Amino acid sequence: MEVNTLYQKFCNSAGVSTDTRSFKRGMIFVALKGESFDANTMVDIALRQGASAVITQNPAFSNHPDCYYCNDSLTALQELALLHRKQLKAIVIAITGTNGKTTTKELMRETLSTAGKVQATEGNLNNHIGVPLTLLKIKNDTNFAIIEMGANHPGEIDFLCKIALPDYGLITNIGRAHLEGFGNFDGVVQTKTELYRHIAIHGKAIFVNEDDSLLLSLSEEQKRILYGTTAFSVKTAELHNPLLEFGWTYNDKVYQTKTQLIGEYNTPNILASIAAGLYFGGNPNNIHLKLQKYTPGNMRSQWIDTGRNKLILDAYNANPSSMAKALTNFDTLKGFDKIAILGDMLELGIYSAEEHQNILKLLSTLNVKKAVLIGPEFMQWEKSYSMFDFFINTNEAIQKSKLNDVSNCLMLLKGSRGIGVERIKNIL
Repeated sequence: MEVNTLYQKFCNSAGVSTDTRSFKRGMIFVALKGESFDANTMVDIALRQGASAVITQNPAFSNHPDCYYCNDSLTALQELALLHRKQLKAIVIAITGTNGKTTTKELMRETLSTAGKVQATEGNLNNHIGVPLTLLKIKNDTNFAIIEMGANHPGEIDFLCKIALPDYGLITNIGRAHLEGFGNFDGVVQTKTELYRHIAIHGKAIFVNEDDSLLLSLSEEQKRILYGTTAFSVKTAELHNPLLEFGWTYNDKVYQTKTQLIGEYNTPNILASIAAGLYFGGNPNNIHLKLQKYTPGNMRSQWIDTGRNKLILDAYNANPSSMAKALTNFDTLKGFDKIAILGDMLELGIYSAEEHQNILKLLSTLNVKKAVLIGPEFMQWEKSYSMFDFFINTNEAIQKSKLNDVSNCLMLLKGSRGIGVERIKNIL
């Protein structure tokens, strides 16, 4: 089967899947091979389930009429996505950054919906597999496609740009994350700005936060659309225990937006979405209403009332910059006894001990009733911060922290996904 034949099958298919468990009849099945799995052993299953085609590197199916045989199934998936991208009329906007990618993407999905039909990355399918799958979900009648791009090694954003071919780009911010893969902070900067460099050559413009001096300096030679507190005359971003409310101005009209988001650190994410919505012709009043209705999910600064306590569940991921911002915001909330429950920040390499100590130093200056630290990286500092409670893992914290006896408190739960801090909420 030739690639053009495969693409025609795709155009008439029910979509693309890499998992036989969620596979539906009429889909194209992509048999990926990883370190601990090989879906090429499931080609027969996919065909019996009614696959319209199977992309496989299993030589046993090299001559099968419904199989696209190749040297590497992942590369074939990416090539199929690129071929589809080139047929699309949608304006493609790529978003990357250290913190706030997914929140900004979801907010932008809302604001751009006031200007046209929007397709966006589902969840955080933002890597070399997720981006192609996202592109292949975009329909011909889509006006805007928002593609989230993640990276933990140099060159990954550039690679994703070569598949997604974004017209516009946005970097939310650049901080100290994935230092193990990037080597150092300069490695983070160079990788994130691969998006800027791609847009400069192949795209149209980038959205840049004018309140971020680093992003301003990195983008000064490019065509850019500025947004920020000055551009929208933002008046008093306030927290109303703990939800964010602020006023912004467009065409001399002030919009007082009461969001369902926690933390002033979300202000740039909201302003980015406003900028995109307005730039592409969205109605400002509809944008304002969409922002007020948007509720975050999936453990990203979620506000939860358990009946006994109130929780800020922000346990999808963590790095030094997002952890510091979350704690600083937590400290501003008044009227509660507060408990911080923090898990290790992963993938920091040789900087891990220093960065965890920095968080503990910050935590020791804050007004918290109790602090629970989870994971071996935090635990190595137990003797130096004996005022806090340390546990080697989440299971031990659940069993020994006595958090199930606590009531009438506000709690922040934050940590890297691998620590599983969110499981503690069941005893709160």
